[in-house]
Amino acid sequence: MNILLVDDEELQLIRLEKAVKTVLDGANIFSFTNPKKALEESKKHNIDIAFLDIEMPVINGIELAKQLKRVNPTINLIFVTAYDAYALNAYQLHASGYLLKPVKAEKIKEEIEALRYPVSIRGGKKIQIKCFGNFEIFYNGEPVRFSYKKSKEAFAYLVDREGSAINVNELNAILWEEDHPSYLRNLIADIQQTLKNLGCEDVFVKRYNECFINVDNVDCDAYEYKKGNPNAIRMFRGEYMNQYSWPIFEDNY
Repeated sequence: MNILLVDDEELQLIRLEKAVKTVLDGANIFSFTNPKKALEESKKHNIDIAFLDIEMPVINGIELAKQLKRVNPTINLIFVTAYDAYALNAYQLHASGYLLKPVKAEKIKEEIEALRYPVSIRGGKKIQIKCFGNFEIFYNGEPVRFSYKKSKEAFAYLVDREGSAINVNELNAILWEEDHPSYLRNLIADIQQTLKNLGCEDVFVKRYNECFINVDNVDCDAYEYKKGNPNAIRMFRGEYMNQYSWPIFEDNY
C-alpha cells in the first residue's frame, strides 16, 4: 500500500507520519512539505491514500487533491486540517475522510476502514490487476509496462476469460479484424518476457496454440467481486475495462 502525506509544517508532518505508521505498519509512506514535489512523486507510484493538509502556500490541499485525482481517479483523499470550514469543498471532491488536527491513530483507523476506494482486497501476490474503471496491471504497486500497447489489451482479454485457455485465433480476432499472426507472436513474447523480468512468469501460460492466465497467482478486483468480497463490490461502479470495446461484465449484485 502506498501512502502520500503532505503538510507544509514539518512538525505536523512528523506527527501525522507517526500516527499513520501506527495504523498502517509496513505501508510505503511518502512524506512531503512541498505540494509540488508530492504531485511529482504521485506520478511515479500508484498512490492508494493521500493525507493532505488544506492550508498550504502555492498549492492548497483542495487544489492538490484535484491534481492528484487527475493522476489517479481512484485515489483515496483524506484531508487533515485545523479547521472544519473546508468540509463541504472536501466532500465535493468525493473525499474518503476529513480529520481535524491533532490527528489520532484511532481516527485514522476509522477512516481506513471506510475508504471510498478500498485497497484491502490486495493480498500477498506480486501482480495486482484492476479491471474496474480502466484496466491496469501493477507489480508490487507499480504499473507494469509492456513494450507493445496491444500486449496490455491481449493480457486484459485473458484476464477477462478468468483462466480459460484461449486459442490464438480467438485472441487475434479480438485484437484485429484481419489476421496478424506474426504480430500476435510478438505480443505473446512481450507478455512472457515482461512477466519474466518481474519474476512473475507463472502468471501467464502458453501451450502450443493457446494461452491463459493463472488466476491463482494474481489479485484482481473483478475476481474478488465474483467471490463476494464486500470491498470489491463497493469498488464496482458500473465501469469495467473502459478503454476497450469488447468487455462485458455481469453485475450479479
